Amino acid sequence: MSIVVTGATGHLGRHVVEQLLEKVPAERITAVVRDEAKAADFAARGVKLAVADYNAPETFDGLFAAGDKVLLISGNEFDKGRVQQHKVVIDAAKAAGVALLAYTSAPGSLTAALADDHRATEEALLASGLPYTLLRNSWYHENYTENLAPVLEHGAVVQAAGDGRVSSAARADYAAAAVAVLTGEGHENRTYELGGDEAWGFAEYAAELSRQTGKEIVYNAVSVETFADILTGAGLPGPLATIMAGVDASVEKGELVVSSGDLSRLIGRPTTPLAEAVTAALKG
Repeated sequence: MSIVVTGATGHLGRHVVEQLLEKVPAERITAVVRDEAKAADFAARGVKLAVADYNAPETFDGLFAAGDKVLLISGNEFDKGRVQQHKVVIDAAKAAGVALLAYTSAPGSLTAALADDHRATEEALLASGLPYTLLRNSWYHENYTENLAPVLEHGAVVQAAGDGRVSSAARADYAAAAVAVLTGEGHENRTYELGGDEAWGFAEYAAELSRQTGKEIVYNAVSVETFADILTGAGLPGPLATIMAGVDASVEKGELVVSSGDLSRLIGRPTTPLAEAVTAALKG
């Protein structure tokens, strides 16, 4: 039985493979990648590589085997029909008779357009009859902390989220939850609502940045339309800018607050505080 991770060289996928290597022998892990060269470090440590592309269904033929546990990390090609891409993996997993297919989804409370592909993928997975686990990941700290340059330059956190709060956690926390499911028992046909232990607002985020940098950083709340224009101006394609601004509208409504406690329970420890992510980003 292999543990198979799709999107294994992406931000989340790398964390998952690294953490799997701490728990299971390397030869039990298969990293599904598009570019073998990007996974050379994994191969050197004994991880099996499978080259496949969501956009080429035939590349998944024979990739899975009966009894495998599969982590389907949602794609990030918003313009290429993500649901169809995900169905390629689901269909191949069903044909092989895998023991479990875990999918990284979005919080059940999220109504923003970003969630549409996730809901449709969940429906396809449930319809397949495969044993499944839905890992409904809330936002990542890194969605904010990896883009600090303009914030520090302008002395302002600019968002369209009003006084809304976010239950974010570190990518490594969500990876740990996936690893717990892939290496543990009793997770079949379960849905986990995953988010950080402490929800926070953007005024608090700006205050934390001020505290750690010694600079005055304010929170500048703007309209959804203005925020979409800012994102477009920063180089994001128009449709993606609209989707991301739509997430902020959901934040203002409280749709990214997750109070289930599922994440810290799954990983057996408290989730990483936002302040730690800020520290790490400023060091980086």
